[in-house]
Amino acid sequence: MTILITGATGLVGQRLTPRLRAAGHDCRLLLRPGKPCPEGFEAARGDILAPATLAQAVRGVSAVVHLAAVFRTRDTDLIWKSNLEGTRNLIAAVQAHAPHARFILSSTSHVYAADTPHPGRESDPVEPKHAYPASKVAAETALRESGLTWSILRFPFVYGDGDGHLETLPGHVGDWHPAQRMSTVHHRDIATAVSLALEGRFDGRVVNITDEAPLSVFELVSLSGATMEPKAGPLANPWYLHVDGSLARSLSFTPTVRTVHQARQEGLL
Repeated sequence: MTILITGATGLVGQRLTPRLRAAGHDCRLLLRPGKPCPEGFEAARGDILAPATLAQAVRGVSAVVHLAAVFRTRDTDLIWKSNLEGTRNLIAAVQAHAPHARFILSSTSHVYAADTPHPGRESDPVEPKHAYPASKVAAETALRESGLTWSILRFPFVYGDGDGHLETLPGHVGDWHPAQRMSTVHHRDIATAVSLALEGRFDGRVVNITDEAPLSVFELVSLSGATMEPKAGPLANPWYLHVDGSLARSLSFTPTVRTVHQARQEGLL
């Protein structure tokens, strides 16, 4: 299987691509001109914001794993341009030049409302206000309406493999309630989920991918080596950032790293 991967040098991509190659897939990485290609991979020079460069990139592929996204910026125009327009450009290229390829889109659990009355479920209505999750919902809609064979994987807080994400958490939680629980997933199980998607297990579905034990922000910050001011007051939105992973379980997904504590014990942080 030849797979085109966008965002291959990002936080998720650089940890996913070696695992896909180890599983026996030929991985073609969409890289901007001048960007070095990791050894053992094929480079496709192009950019999702330059449609003319995408025809050759997608030609002959069996699947597309679309990870490229912009989110850590205040430039909302760039977020929308990259996450929606870029996805539309890639969809159009696949429709024209590889219409039988599977298209796997990486999305986010931030699409679920803060005041959800239960862990976020794929069937919940979503209308996020912030640019990043809103642009992802729009990209999901574009893919679902594309006529391609698609699947959408919504990831919660991603960590592990020395990515530094857990260590940066204290700088992002601000005045969050320390009892707020967050769903998490290790990079190793992003590969688990993508492998299932490549097999067609998630075709035509939006699927939450999460491990088995959402942890409190207090615990996660502590695991990063930092501290957080304790609070004993009520938690306003107890299900915010907590997602329901039962659909994925019913479709054969089982996390190999079940908890952040397991990752720590096994040296996988």
